[in-house]
Amino acid sequence: MCKIMQLKTPEMTQSTTFKFSAVPGFFLQDEPTTDPATFDYASSNFGLIVRDDNSLQTQWQNFTQEIQELNALGGESVCYKVLFLGRHGEGVHNVAEARYGTKNWDEYWSLLDGDEYGTWVDAHLTPVGKAQAQTAHDTWATQIQNEIPYPQSYYVSPLHRTCETAQITFQGLDMPLTQPFRPLIKELLRETLGEHTCDRRSKASEIKADFPDYQFEAGFSEEDLLWDPKIRETNEDRDARLTEFLNDVFATDENIFLSLTAHSGAITSILNIVGHRDFRLQTGAVIPVVVQAERKLE
Repeated sequence: MCKIMQLKTPEMTQSTTFKFSAVPGFFLQDEPTTDPATFDYASSNFGLIVRDDNSLQTQWQNFTQEIQELNALGGESVCYKVLFLGRHGEGVHNVAEARYGTKNWDEYWSLLDGDEYGTWVDAHLTPVGKAQAQTAHDTWATQIQNEIPYPQSYYVSPLHRTCETAQITFQGLDMPLTQPFRPLIKELLRETLGEHTCDRRSKASEIKADFPDYQFEAGFSEEDLLWDPKIRETNEDRDARLTEFLNDVFATDENIFLSLTAHSGAITSILNIVGHRDFRLQTGAVIPVVVQAERKLE
């Protein structure tokens, strides 16, 4: 367990910041020779690098032991977590962008509520997107048999496509905290904010109606207070938002193995913040990342 996580007051939590760094050597996605465009996480054990160590344990058991040993050696100021970063399955907005082209999408169509084919406000999954989430479910089910470490905490963006992806992915799996599946909805885990209506979230009461078992973080507002119809969030501002998210999680969650169901932009920022190589996920894909967090002295 990360000793630095044992904070006593809200004031201490708010002032706690970390220096994050990715720890390479565990997953194929860390390697510069792995092509994100063709890599298939589902057929490669989430990318876990196979080691010939003559151990009687499974590869995942060996991995879990290594992470626990890193934490034991981390002392009071350093800890390690494994983030399973999952991108939502294909949404109706992804199909619309492909239909019109990225330039026309960004400049015109993304600013509308929809077209003749339907709406993309707080975009929902397509049948393909649901199938991609089912692939993630089946991949987890297979790796459970290989002793993959269970996620001890689940975080999800409040947008419908991520909530549904997480639901399809984890509900029904034989893991702790999945029966029923009750992830924590985190406002800061959202896609790039502003202008694009697909990234405007629904009211909290509507999210609750669709996903009654999900939990909201403290202070979650009924209305979407972050989305602005006229201002698109910059990459730098998105990085700052996701840095705040990571500081919050690492300061308040003592667990080591975490699942985050989010978006391409959010995952891109997280990888950038921790110094991982750029790795663009296909819709529905998952990338595990080992992250070292060193508490900064205030």
